[in-house]
Amino acid sequence: MVLRGRWRNIIVVNVHAPSEEKSDVSKDSFYEELEQVFDHFPKYHMKILLGDFNEKVGRENIFKPTIGQESLHQDSNDNGVRLVNFATSQNLMVKSTMFPHRNIHKYTWTSPDGKTQNKIYHVLISRR
Repeated sequence: MVLRGRWRNIIVVNVHAPSEEKSDVSKDSFYEELEQVFDHFPKYHMKILLGDFNEKVGRENIFKPTIGQESLHQDSNDNGVRLVNFATSQNLMVKSTMFPHRNIHKYTWTSPDGKTQNKIYHVLISRR
């Protein structure tokens, strides 16, 4: 979807990534297709990518320029590393992990038994 702005147009993309249990082939295919979609957008448009990335982005020091330091998770899983690599390659920031909140307000998914809570939904925005 393209939102027309006064000075800049905004492209909004909603995604649903494969879960952690899926094969590496399906994950690679998802990010390759997403990269092809992003390559067709004009470089000067602001891009907002949001949705269910089925991942855990940790607070590793190497990721802080892209994700900040307010992630719910301590360590990233495979999907989290893939998300950060994609965000870095497309000049995006994971804004949903940039602002301080209490942990009770950080999780976006709760397991059916109510014991496990994760933050798997994220908002990525173009860097200025």
